Amino acid sequence: MSGLLTIFRNVIESELGNGSIELPVVADLGFSWRPDKQHFFPRGAEHSVYPHWMSTSDAVPVEAGRTELMRELTWIRSAVARAGELDDEERAELRRGVESLAGPYEEYFTRWFEEHDVDWVCAVNMTLSDAVPVTLGLHRAAARRWPPGVPGGVLFWDHDLFGTCAIFEDGARVYPASPNEFTPVPGTHPCHRWAVISPALADEVKGYPTELEATTLPNVLPTLGPREPGDRHASFLAQHQLAPDRPLLLVPVRVFQVKGVEIAVSMFAEMKRICEERGTPAPCLLVFGSLAEDPPYARKVVSVVQELNVQDDVVFLDGVPLSSHQDAEGRWRLDEIDLLGLCRDSGGAVLFTPNTSDVESVGLGPALAAIAEVPCAVTEYDCFEDIYGTRSSCVRVRDSTAIPAAADRLLDLMAKNQQGDFAVREALKRDKEQVLRSFDPNPWRKLLQEMANEVSGSGSGGKSDGKTHGTDSGTSY
Repeated sequence: MSGLLTIFRNVIESELGNGSIELPVVADLGFSWRPDKQHFFPRGAEHSVYPHWMSTSDAVPVEAGRTELMRELTWIRSAVARAGELDDEERAELRRGVESLAGPYEEYFTRWFEEHDVDWVCAVNMTLSDAVPVTLGLHRAAARRWPPGVPGGVLFWDHDLFGTCAIFEDGARVYPASPNEFTPVPGTHPCHRWAVISPALADEVKGYPTELEATTLPNVLPTLGPREPGDRHASFLAQHQLAPDRPLLLVPVRVFQVKGVEIAVSMFAEMKRICEERGTPAPCLLVFGSLAEDPPYARKVVSVVQELNVQDDVVFLDGVPLSSHQDAEGRWRLDEIDLLGLCRDSGGAVLFTPNTSDVESVGLGPALAAIAEVPCAVTEYDCFEDIYGTRSSCVRVRDSTAIPAAADRLLDLMAKNQQGDFAVREALKRDKEQVLRSFDPNPWRKLLQEMANEVSGSGSGGKSDGKTHGTDSGTSY
């Protein structure tokens, strides 16, 4: 499961006891993965399991089959990214393609809002142009549901925006560098609210063609339990043939080209070599993502694993679920919270190694390490210091030549943490405190209460119980 829905889970679960949200939260995931992700479009992996408070659907309200829809949405995204190069005929063709899909989605959302008596929609990462017709249909349906004066509406919650999400594929940008005539942006209707996850994204919004200002809402982090591994932890280790004395290194990213998993593998191989020299237990590498998401890149990563002869020590988890559970074969699939607990209890660390400097808008790997009170290793990316500052428990990997020294330094921090070294433990505690201040859940709580108060006692779509009847209308990964 991608990080966006995981963060949404953190938001909801941090708010469950405060009475501002009526359950279940209805989530439509029918367009939640990029249309070119063959094994994941539209809603993700088939084995996905969701929390008890979430009711999911994955409607595709068009006559086109899945393959045809994938092809059409991918063509639209590509054309939108190069809109400035299109002639008049091509622009007209693109507009017809967008409208042919926007209409069915508008009607679907209109019915969906009515069926679930929706007060507020949280539209996650839908400003990017992965599914322009879906976003346009949502805008239009929202305008019908919440005309001026009617409480409620849409919270557009963006983790990435055009300028800062500089992903290139086959030499071309996946998204335009800025909004254009084909990209709906929040602010076209009074029912819109807009939130982004960092001050840098809020600054980017100031240059967009809208009068709506974006509020900065930090990501909400999970809460770890006490240091008492349960039976499922032991079962998980056993099913992967992992000895309990081996430190666990987590790579909490998807197996996708910009995430730099190959760098994490290279650093892990160096750490294993050093451990063999020292005569200490070698760690094991757990990669969160699925090899099915980006097959060409996955082949590259697997090739590096084999070249470095660490295939017996690397586990690809095939995606991390929102909630820990046993699958149909009785095997445990652990969520992020359980995996962080195992990492902490084993004396492990986190490797966060993006290979592209200008794609991450926050980068949660160092934050996850901090709340687990374990060290981490991080490659260079643009917003790291803006978000995290200088952290003594975070080993910086400047380039590939720095991997040996970084591996040695990280192993030293791990060992001292396990041994109870006062200076290292205090540094980890300080980093945790700083991260918890930076990723404060209170702005989210305040906003959710404001949204609940707005619809409390209202007419159409409103309730008198002071709770928000919320929905998550999809995410783009």
